Amino acid sequence: MDMPAFQTAIPTFEELQGARVLVRPYRASDADDIYAAIEASRDHLRPWLPFADETADELRDWLTHALARWLLREELTVGVWELASGRYLGGSGFHIHSWQIGYFEIGYWLRADAEGKGFMTETVRLLTDYAFASLGAQRVEIRCDARNTRSAAVAERLGFVREARLRKNLRAPDGTLRDTLIFARTPDDPPMPA
Repeated sequence: MDMPAFQTAIPTFEELQGARVLVRPYRASDADDIYAAIEASRDHLRPWLPFADETADELRDWLTHALARWLLREELTVGVWELASGRYLGGSGFHIHSWQIGYFEIGYWLRADAEGKGFMTETVRLLTDYAFASLGAQRVEIRCDARNTRSAAVAERLGFVREARLRKNLRAPDGTLRDTLIFARTPDDPPMPA
């Protein structure tokens, strides 16, 4: 992708639609849906994500910053909705490592009662395809706590190559040291499995 003169001019999407999910940038009006999903899934999210115990006010503040980072193209955070029902399922998006290189990291989480149904695999496939086709990606990466087997399984199902295990490199939300798995895809990799 040829870089525009200004980072804020980099084109992005209004929505990505799969067979069962709709992925789109957040709006300020999404705060209640996001908070309800977190509230219903706190115990499930707590081992992996530091925001599991945020208050509604903290979430609204985070959302305001997420909207600003989208406009500045510093991070492209999106929500995931079930296409059939319109129900909010969780969050995902791109952490931008380098626009110049085309190096992006996809993060994701799902509410507890939406796990195991293929929603996040479909979401990550949509985002990965978009990164390579529209953002000129040369590398798309997924990082997860080594204990989070469900998160790692999404990367493995989509043919991401496991490149590393960083030992005791981060603190988990409970304060313990964790290992981080790094998975990646490049344009030279075989197509993602169907």
